Amino acid sequence: MKYKIVIDPGHGGDDPGASGNGIIEKDLVLDISKEMYNIFQSLGVPVYITRLDDSTLSPDERTRLILNAFGNDPNVIVISNHINAGGGDGAEIIYALRNNDTLSNLIADEIIATGQNYRKSYQRRLPSDSSKDYYFIHRNTGVTEPIIVEYGFLDSTADDPNLLKSKYKDLANAVVRGVSKYIDLPYQIGEVYIVKKGDSLWSIARAYNTTVDELKKLNNLSTNLLSVGQILKIPVKSEVENYNIYTVVKGDTLYKIANQFGVTVNDIITANNLKSNTLQIGQKLSIPILKQENIEYYVQSGDSLWSIARKFNTTVDEIKKLNNLTTNLLNINQRLLIPKETDNNISEEQKYYEYTVISGDTLYSIARKYNTTVNELLSYNNLSSTALSLGQKIKIPIEFVYTVKKGDTLYSIAQNYNTTVDNIKKKNNLTSNSLSIGQLLLI
Repeated sequence: MKYKIVIDPGHGGDDPGASGNGIIEKDLVLDISKEMYNIFQSLGVPVYITRLDDSTLSPDERTRLILNAFGNDPNVIVISNHINAGGGDGAEIIYALRNNDTLSNLIADEIIATGQNYRKSYQRRLPSDSSKDYYFIHRNTGVTEPIIVEYGFLDSTADDPNLLKSKYKDLANAVVRGVSKYIDLPYQIGEVYIVKKGDSLWSIARAYNTTVDELKKLNNLSTNLLSVGQILKIPVKSEVENYNIYTVVKGDTLYKIANQFGVTVNDIITANNLKSNTLQIGQKLSIPILKQENIEYYVQSGDSLWSIARKFNTTVDEIKKLNNLTTNLLNINQRLLIPKETDNNISEEQKYYEYTVISGDTLYSIARKYNTTVNELLSYNNLSSTALSLGQKIKIPIEFVYTVKKGDTLYSIAQNYNTTVDNIKKKNNLTSNSLSIGQLLLI
């Protein structure tokens, strides 16, 4: 694909941004950014996000991450998400001096369609040098096309605070729709559908396993007439995070799809209120996700399917099957579902972690990785020499192993275990504060 997307949740960590009316800017823009990130992924657009947790990023770190994601390229669109303050009302977009307002105006139209007020799209110049942009996200990001999206004023006396809290997913979808129009990408995902030539309410309802009446009620329609390009909201399950949305392709059967996702035919029939086993090409099916069997992992720099499978004691084939992958190619920050480990190889009684020797390992490299010594490993494993063999199990003496859960930060873990962030980073050879769900930490 020609275009690539970098999403930048503003602020974070030590910099909370603006706050008020129950809204903290750094938290809300992270929620918006994650929603946006998942939609772009579903659309097949190469996408990167600068932070997935409450990390502190300096301006230099932020711009470095942006430029490193896909290179300094005019076909890279940077979306920097923010919430405004100062008593105004409505959304606004600031675009770079090197770009025009086409992208901003397309997004503005979509934001207005959500019911949010829109103030303006504009550029801002540096007072000391009017040839330069005022904001570093514009000024220091090479030839990429960056925009700052301010979704509303959290201190507004009008409706902004309630809209920001209740409709942030709609606003994220609006930005994706605007970008999709700009890069000429068909948008058909999640909670909204853009009407195409030949569509009818009946055909759309059938494709999404709903009814014409439900579509009309949700979209306040008084007739069955549709227009090409019209945006329709699609009824979704209240616990949408418990489902994958699968599009039926030629040759599919309920049995084949059930086997692919590790569920039963009855699970799919129940989730979609199906009256028969007949399927149509292009039909959307909600596939239940068995939470107890999966954990969520975001791809990091240097990851491969093999290394991830090894990390979580599973196989490449299992990961590909669970995520409906057809190749081994991965993108940084790509979301993967990983089969939950039945055994972390950690003995709480013996207080050790079992490590499997791979090509290139030495006792010295293993000791260095886990902040211990060669002598300690020799003694703990009753080894008479430092020679190792591939697949050999080495016990790593530890005090405690912690498995990262959703919502964890290094700071919260350090507080819970009466230690410091620096100690945890040193113990685990971490170079940043980023964590992934299911990651093992030595405490």
